[in-house]
Amino acid sequence: MELVRAKSAGFCMGVSLALNKLDEIIEKKDIPGDIYILGSIIHNPQVVAEYAAKGVISADSPEDIPSGSIVVIRAHGITKQVQQSLSQRGIHVIDATCPKVKDACLLIEENTAQGRVLLLFGEEAHPEVKCLLSYAGGETVVFDSLEECKACELDPSLQYCFAAQTTQDRHVFDAISAELSTRKGLDLVVLNTICNATRMRQKEATRIAEKTDFVIVVGGYNSSNTRRLAQVVETSGTSALHVETADELPLEELRKYRGVGLTAGASTPKKIVDEVQSVLESL
Repeated sequence: MELVRAKSAGFCMGVSLALNKLDEIIEKKDIPGDIYILGSIIHNPQVVAEYAAKGVISADSPEDIPSGSIVVIRAHGITKQVQQSLSQRGIHVIDATCPKVKDACLLIEENTAQGRVLLLFGEEAHPEVKCLLSYAGGETVVFDSLEECKACELDPSLQYCFAAQTTQDRHVFDAISAELSTRKGLDLVVLNTICNATRMRQKEATRIAEKTDFVIVVGGYNSSNTRRLAQVVETSGTSALHVETADELPLEELRKYRGVGLTAGASTPKKIVDEVQSVLESL
């Protein structure tokens, strides 16, 4: 079996920055109070479990965080309103939002300040999408596919801007942008909010898929960018399997392939990718 591993597999810049901030707070502990995360610091259950063992508390709701505590805002960000309410309650807020997500928030805020309606390509229930929407100054429309966009009835008397969740598929974003441009008389500004690291990973996954018979994509099942990588591989015509750890690999099935690709989401630790590679190489 020939194994082709993606050079970009593993943590992206935003994830590394968020975890470094959390590590620094745990190590220094120069601010009194328990350390909380509102939701998961990143979408990887193994990483979340490691921090829980270090005493970091995951809160499901802002109301679960008592005054005087420290809260580290996860890489996906939280809504502007929740962040303000946390500060007002005397909670020490450490912002570990990915810079790319923060840039997208500010770009949306700037372009909707004068009443433009935000058209957002993303998963409505995802925490990053909720964060992005909270910076819109007016109405918003969310869709997660080209088909959903085509079904949207837009009023040509209004002004619009189009943005995307930072981890969305660039090819689909471009297709949606092209579809919107065919709408007669639509006043539309297109905002480039897809992260460069996301585009690079997806391009590399496509190249690996073209060279191999099967691709393993490693990462949390709750990680949208990891799921997207698997979709990109399968769209290129190569079968993909999304796993969280090496224990989930179907060893007997994998033996039949001559070439196997290996990539991972932006929130997947290198040691987990290395473990998967080690098992694949043993075959």
